[in-house]
Amino acid sequence: MSLGDDQEGSGGYGGTGQTRTHLPGGTTDVYGGARRTGRSSSRSLVTVVGVVVLLIAAIAFANRGGDDSSSSAKGTADHPNTSPTAPTGTKPVQSTPGTIPTGYAHDAQGAQSAAANYATVLVSADILKPARRAELVQQVFVTDRQAALTAKLNKAYSAEFLNKLGLDENGDAAAGDTYVSRTVPIGTKVTSASDTSAAVEVWCTGLYGTAGADSTDPVTSDWFTMTLQMRWVDSDWKVDSFSQKDGPAPVPGDDKASSADDMAKAVEEYGGFTYAR
Repeated sequence: MSLGDDQEGSGGYGGTGQTRTHLPGGTTDVYGGARRTGRSSSRSLVTVVGVVVLLIAAIAFANRGGDDSSSSAKGTADHPNTSPTAPTGTKPVQSTPGTIPTGYAHDAQGAQSAAANYATVLVSADILKPARRAELVQQVFVTDRQAALTAKLNKAYSAEFLNKLGLDENGDAAAGDTYVSRTVPIGTKVTSASDTSAAVEVWCTGLYGTAGADSTDPVTSDWFTMTLQMRWVDSDWKVDSFSQKDGPAPVPGDDKASSADDMAKAVEEYGGFTYAR
C-alpha cells in the first residue's frame, strides 16, 4: 500500500534463456583402431605423446590467470564481469537494532543504500501508527519537508482509512490478529545524481494484510517500484519526496499459502535487514 502513488502498469518479461553443453565431437578413437604392426609402433607412441602434450597445454591454458590482455576477466560492454551491486569497499552504514540506519557515503552508492532503507520504512506497519509516524518522518525526510509530509500522511492514514484495514485509530490490529506491511528491496538504480541530490528507483516486493483466523484481508504479496528524490543535508542522505508505481512483477508461482498463524509467527520471529553495500 502507498500514499498518493503514481500508479502505472507493468510490462511483461521475455522468454527465459537456456544453457546448452557442447560436447567434443568426432568418432575417431585415438587409442583404438586396427591392430598395429611393429613397424608403426614408434609412430603410434609419438601420436600418444602428442595427444598428452596437447591435453596438458589445454589444461594449463584453462587455468591461466586473468593477466592476459585478451582475457575474458575484463568482460565486455554487453556482458560485464562485475555486477552493478558488487561490494565496492566503501565502509557500510552503521546502525543499531530497532533504529533507521544513518551515516551514508556521500556518493551514488550511499544514496542507493539510503533509499533502500527508507523504502522499507515508508511502506511499513509503523508508518500507520500515529505515535510512530512523526518520529519516522523526522528521521527520513529533509527538515523543510517534514511538516508538509506529516500533515499529508496524517490525512491519508485517517481513522476511517485505518478502519478499512481492520486497524483501530492507533494503527493496531484486533486482539489475536497481526497486521503485516513489510517491504523488501530487490534492487536500486540511480536515474540522476549531483553532489547534493539524487533520484533513486527502488524495485521492491512486499507483504501486506492481516494475519488472523477471522481476517477478511489475508496477507498477500505485491511488486512495486518506489522513486525517491534524495537530498544531501547535514552530512547524510534524506528524502525530499517520493512516489510509487506497480511492478515489474514476475509470473506468480504455485506456492502453497501458509496458515494465518504461521504467517503471524514468521513476521514476529524474522527481523528485517539493513541495506548497504
